[in-house]
Amino acid sequence: MTDLAGKRVTVMGLGRFGGGIGVTRYLCARGADVLVTDLDGPDTLTDSIARIQPLIDKGQVTLRLGEHNVADFTTPDLIVANAAVSKPWDNRFLRAAEAANIPITTEISLTISELRARGVTSTIAITGSAGKSTTTAMIHHALVSASEISNLKSQILMGGNIGGSLLEALDAIGPHTTVILELSSAMLYWLERTLTPKWSPHVALITNISPNHIDWHGDIDHYAASKRHLIEHQTPDDFAILGAPIWDLRTHTRAKAIRFEAADFTGDLALPGDHNRTNAAGALAACLGISRHPVVGSGVSRHSVAGSSSEEDSLRHAIASFTGLTHRLQLVAQTPDTPPIRFYNDSKSTTPEATLKAVEALTATPGASLAHIHLIAGGYDKGSDLFPIANLAREREGGLGGLYTIGATGPAIAGAARRSAAVSSVFECQTLSRAVAAAFDRLLPGDCLLLSPGCASWDQYVNFESRGQEFIALVRTHLASQPAHT
Repeated sequence: MTDLAGKRVTVMGLGRFGGGIGVTRYLCARGADVLVTDLDGPDTLTDSIARIQPLIDKGQVTLRLGEHNVADFTTPDLIVANAAVSKPWDNRFLRAAEAANIPITTEISLTISELRARGVTSTIAITGSAGKSTTTAMIHHALVSASEISNLKSQILMGGNIGGSLLEALDAIGPHTTVILELSSAMLYWLERTLTPKWSPHVALITNISPNHIDWHGDIDHYAASKRHLIEHQTPDDFAILGAPIWDLRTHTRAKAIRFEAADFTGDLALPGDHNRTNAAGALAACLGISRHPVVGSGVSRHSVAGSSSEEDSLRHAIASFTGLTHRLQLVAQTPDTPPIRFYNDSKSTTPEATLKAVEALTATPGASLAHIHLIAGGYDKGSDLFPIANLAREREGGLGGLYTIGATGPAIAGAARRSAAVSSVFECQTLSRAVAAAFDRLLPGDCLLLSPGCASWDQYVNFESRGQEFIALVRTHLASQPAHT
């Protein structure tokens, strides 16, 4: 790594939920003089500021909040851009930095550079429009479970877009570490721009590609191209795990290409829905790919697990036992009725495709139908086609028990739904509080209330976690204040 001692570094974007904290600490630990600049003011960034306050007190970090200053981008030795900054090629501050020949990097680019410097070659990276977080967590769960059984000495770490900067775990990372990374399209765009030589992981997994983050990329072609960067620099010794709908991407890699779909994962699975069975199939293929890496080798258990004696069955058993991520089709409450009313928090659903898969998973449960599902949807407008969500409220062949729209996209979803559904089943609620209240007035035994927005949260919430947490609190408050349904 380049010596950072005494260098002046501008970190662009502290973030309301701490996106710049890990890299700020990393830079300070290496002796850099750091200026953190953010368009949000100090009142909005209170929690994030508190986490780097000791560095501010020591004079290692200076803050410029509520604005960006061009001079902060044309005079330092290095810029660390937040990957959330949309269309960075058009951002006037980053363009000023480029005009002044100031190098620009990102947290994930620094992370990959540090992994290289430490000799880490056992890497798995996952991307896709839907399912990447669940698949990433499944892989981590399976490899950790297998390593515990076999006393595997190498560590298994997870990071990237799924949360938490690995820059703060470097002391624990060495040549025998296996690293699992969830990578967003924005991260992949920056990795392609900033890393020399180019990088792809030993095992790359792309779940699917559908229109998403058009607000960031400008068009679907740029978005899809950024996703493809994950596999473009692989070698013939690597593995490219590709979902069935994007199997044609195998022409973009020299790696061994492996196709996966739901039917590839048979047997029980703790998570409902064919989309999770697809995630499990991809996770299994990725685990089998990394198990052949020299660092992992025979470390993945080949010993007995629940009566199995094979490596694949050991990993399959671990994946099957995975119970899911918080905010991803999470059962948060149910009433004592027979049948019960169930409440699902799927706040991590930020694409229409993810919402459709959540609804499909719930309708596949015994005794359920679309008419039993009351869906809360809407949020920040990323430029996605939201008609598929609106169409769930259609009258013919039945439709949702209720559609309750929130956020910036709420009016558009509700308007489209009313063109094909009974007005009495569509409610334009604006806020999550109103949506939950409206749904509670209509829920009957056997129904499900599902928060699966199909949109990002940034119009009303700091992140999808805070949206999900509010949903859980609202549900519990209503359940505590209302009599049981009979």
